[in-house]
Amino acid sequence: MHIVEFGGEGPGILLLHGLMGRATTWWPVAKWLTAYGRVVGLDARGHGRSPHRGGGWRTEDFVDDAAEVLRDLGPSTVIGHSMGGLHAWCLAAGHPDLVRAVVVEDIAPDQRGKTVDPWKSYFESWPVPFRSLAHVREFFGDLGDWFIECVEEREDGYHLIADLEDLYEIANEWGRRDYWPFVERVRCPMLAVEAEHSAMPPGQMAELPKRAGGVVHHLVVEGAGHVVHHDRPAVYRGAVEAFLSGVLGR
Repeated sequence: MHIVEFGGEGPGILLLHGLMGRATTWWPVAKWLTAYGRVVGLDARGHGRSPHRGGGWRTEDFVDDAAEVLRDLGPSTVIGHSMGGLHAWCLAAGHPDLVRAVVVEDIAPDQRGKTVDPWKSYFESWPVPFRSLAHVREFFGDLGDWFIECVEEREDGYHLIADLEDLYEIANEWGRRDYWPFVERVRCPMLAVEAEHSAMPPGQMAELPKRAGGVVHHLVVEGAGHVVHHDRPAVYRGAVEAFLSGVLGR
């Protein structure tokens, strides 16, 4: 596994990124999280500098990797964006002794019937290789700073580090499975941050306080797209810090 140590001391905080991302996309958040504990990020299989390539994984494989990190880190707060939020639910359900609390950002437990097919033409339209990091920023606009963490320089220019076929396989599993049974087994405190302009099926995050096994705080962030911590960083920070203060007794 490839683990990024962001610093800090005290109780563990594990950061799980979304599809296509990597641990370092959390850098702006990790800087202020270090005031609350030891902050660690994990590159998921098929992403960043993870040695795992070639697909053939299930959600349980990603969860096992995260659990291995927590066995070293100790009982921790797990913060996940999108795919990382899904893995945080499953981690808390399967390893309650390792997870003190979870923060999930813009993810729905039931996406059955969805496939990656509508995304493919968009991904295939990218002007790869990008000529420079400035080209990456320009192409992706408001999310340009996020995407420059997700590319690497090769001889002919900049390419996405992850393999799209691996990403398609990961996301297609979500379209075949219902993850509500995992959510219903989560007993620890949860903060559920939903984007006003969410990429997820509507209404599901609002159901979390009724269906999860522990106390859930649900927040819809006005004006935010799927990457809430990027689009509305001050609102996201305020919500997470208030949540952590309660969980950690600060």
